[in-house]
Amino acid sequence: MHTNNWAVLVCTSRFWFNYRHMANTLSLYRTVKRLGIPDERIILMLADDMACNARNKLNLYGDNVEVDYRGYEVTVENFLRVLPGRHENVVPRSKRLLSDEGRHILLYMTGHGGDEFLKFQDSEELQSNDLADAVKQMKEKRRFKELLIMVDTFQAATLFNQLESPGVLAIGSSFKGENSYSHHLDSDVGVSVVDRFTYYTLAFFERLNMYANASLTSQFYGTDSAMHLMLPNNMRLLYQRNLEEVPVTNFFGSVMETIHTESAYKAFSNKDVTNEFTAPQKKVSVDMEKHLEPPVTT
Repeated sequence: MHTNNWAVLVCTSRFWFNYRHMANTLSLYRTVKRLGIPDERIILMLADDMACNARNKLNLYGDNVEVDYRGYEVTVENFLRVLPGRHENVVPRSKRLLSDEGRHILLYMTGHGGDEFLKFQDSEELQSNDLADAVKQMKEKRRFKELLIMVDTFQAATLFNQLESPGVLAIGSSFKGENSYSHHLDSDVGVSVVDRFTYYTLAFFERLNMYANASLTSQFYGTDSAMHLMLPNNMRLLYQRNLEEVPVTNFFGSVMETIHTESAYKAFSNKDVTNEFTAPQKKVSVDMEKHLEPPVTT
């Protein structure tokens, strides 16, 4: 069980008809938080604010949602700065991925895509070579031990074609030429509220807690026929571990590290504390007794 996992969750779509992409991301955000990853180790990027839309009747955010990049802050440039940590000095720690070579990172992205690209806000695109270069920089700068990339979009697996860095596992909702479908719509909001790939991922994790031993194989090769896994062939070369031996909590969960001590203040023993605080008191008492002695009369 890992105690310092990180998650980078990205919704790249704007506008009401892309409601499901926002819901995808926030649902996964709640899942990794429930499984033990705290807000200070989650980078949440949301390209739109559906919760404040007058047409929205659902409580999309819930309680205690910390959005690190919102609205027009969600750009290809900012995304490519977050992964390798190439920020300007004015960027606060809350917007930085502060991982190291011993950490496992989950990178989840959802939005509209195509052959080797993912659209950001209908104005720019993240290319497969951009993603591969950012991951390569992360590996060279020792920012992760293992990285799991999940993408829910059209032709998602093509976004991984240029990846060459070891220790990377990438999973998409569709192959080249295939679509990624929504699961169901809500009559109150009038649009789809979740995508199929993400829906079944969430359904799997609803049965687990942070101490579960379920493997990546049980997640992505489950018995549910509606759960589609797209694992490109090059991933088997980059990520050589047997998926049956890798717990899902290696990426989706975390536990608090506790250190047991003999006392609340390990730096002092009871003897040291007693000597330090009682000895001066004895000296003060002796001095006070001298001053309080009655004067000697002759």
